[in-house]
Amino acid sequence: MESKSNWKQLLEDEIDVLRQGRDELRVQMHLGAADAREVWEKVEKNWGHLEARLKVIGEVGKESAEDVEEAAKSLIDEIKAGYKHLKNVL
Repeated sequence: MESKSNWKQLLEDEIDVLRQGRDELRVQMHLGAADAREVWEKVEKNWGHLEARLKVIGEVGKESAEDVEEAAKSLIDEIKAGYKHLKNVL
């Protein structure tokens, strides 16, 4: 009987460890999802700005287009960095 009691305690201890790990993972997943959502929203906002700037490039003169192009390149870099961060989060 005593060995069964020890076995039961070991099993309960293992289950407690698993339960704690599960709870920690749940929190990490929730936080990760929130972080991923924030990154996605920021990147999507930048994507919208990029599309608007690309449209402007086709509509303005050469000097203005160069300024808009530089801003678009900067947004592209930000979007790339955002996507890279998002991949790391997920």
